[in-house]
Amino acid sequence: ELVPNTRLVTTMAAPVARFVEFGRKIVCVGRNYSEHAAELGNAVPKEPLLFLKPTSAYITEGAAIKVPARCTELHHEVELGLVIGKKGSRISQASAMDHVAGYTLALDMTARNIQDEAKKKGNPWSVAKGYDTFCPVSTFVDKSKLPNPDNVGLWLKIDGQMKQNGNTRDMIFKLPVLIEYISHIFTLEPGDVILIGTPAGVGAVKPGQTIEAGLGDLVRIRFPVEAADP
Repeated sequence: ELVPNTRLVTTMAAPVARFVEFGRKIVCVGRNYSEHAAELGNAVPKEPLLFLKPTSAYITEGAAIKVPARCTELHHEVELGLVIGKKGSRISQASAMDHVAGYTLALDMTARNIQDEAKKKGNPWSVAKGYDTFCPVSTFVDKSKLPNPDNVGLWLKIDGQMKQNGNTRDMIFKLPVLIEYISHIFTLEPGDVILIGTPAGVGAVKPGQTIEAGLGDLVRIRFPVEAADP
């Protein structure tokens, strides 16, 4: 069985628009909007707060978000995702955007009860953030279609009711700053995604409800929410 080796050989040649299939990591930025930090009772960070989601959490439209039995409070977080197109390490702010191929609209689904428990114990957030289906994403948006990613609207509705309605201009750390900071820790590779944080308005979603979200006038996504199989 040569699939793992074949995957490594073909990854760089694969179109970056297929990031869900070959991307190797999802780097997430927490508390990058001051109002969101405040609504959860968290201090505004002095430097980017990073965590990772596994790529096995990806789903695309046509699939459902599954609520695991252990999760008693699943929260929605709508985010802009940067899709990396050019490998780089220790990238400067001046050249940071040269490494971005495009964007995706993403939901950073979070088992809030599990995260709250982990925070109290000083434990990582991997379980709360990493369940299967906890990273729904849109199709790839080419960089040329979003010339000003630092000023684009993000919104999210549950069953038609607006819950989040923000703009990336309110980010604490702008995109070049984030790329520089992250790439001094992790080498960024084609297909990697950076989720840059969520605006205020996060809250619970339950099985039977439907999440709809949008990125300006460019993208709109819909995902039903269901209970996971026992």
